[in-house]
Amino acid sequence: MKQVYAPGCAFMIYKPELAKKVLEFLNKDLGPMDEHLVCCRHEPNLEIGTQVINTCAGCDRRCRQLYDGISTISLWEILADSETFPFPDYKGMEMTIHDACPTSTEYRVHDAIRKILKRMNIKIVEPEKTRTKANCCGDSFYGTLPVEAVKEQMKKRANEMPCENVVVYCISCIKSMHIGGKKPRYIIDLLFEEQTNIGTTEPEDWHKELQEFIDEH
Repeated sequence: MKQVYAPGCAFMIYKPELAKKVLEFLNKDLGPMDEHLVCCRHEPNLEIGTQVINTCAGCDRRCRQLYDGISTISLWEILADSETFPFPDYKGMEMTIHDACPTSTEYRVHDAIRKILKRMNIKIVEPEKTRTKANCCGDSFYGTLPVEAVKEQMKKRANEMPCENVVVYCISCIKSMHIGGKKPRYIIDLLFEEQTNIGTTEPEDWHKELQEFIDEH
């Protein structure tokens, strides 16, 4: 089975050099594979039977639902069972988790994320509304609500988080948790012991930046 790694548009905007590190690990662990940079909103032009390894929950859902003959697996599922990845040790540090909207039915992703955190010796404090019952971070309301109302939704979700440090696995969730007053910890940053950068925070500016990248890819 042919595999490709799709970091996703948001991750390539966020830290393309970190996406390269992920690809380097996958090449070493699973064998040589290509980086797939075609946005999931466009025809992927992949051969039938290709499996897409993704970091973006939206990419996982769209590739799986829209394109015949293409299967998906999240990076999290691969890392959760990896015997070679050098997991750092966070020495029992308490963090909570915000689950991304596109994974609302994906138990496999929820389980993998939590297994990875445990392998990094992170103590997980679950919010009341989590996994399949998790509320949106607020970003999906962009375009349907005024921007200030979107920010209020972000603050509402952030206030449901029982810890200051909130693990996220979606780049847009980084922005939302920051706007909501929490400290987002992007899971790939945790894996590679890097600080999570907030970057563009205003919803209008972020979505414009993201759309420009999507249009180009």
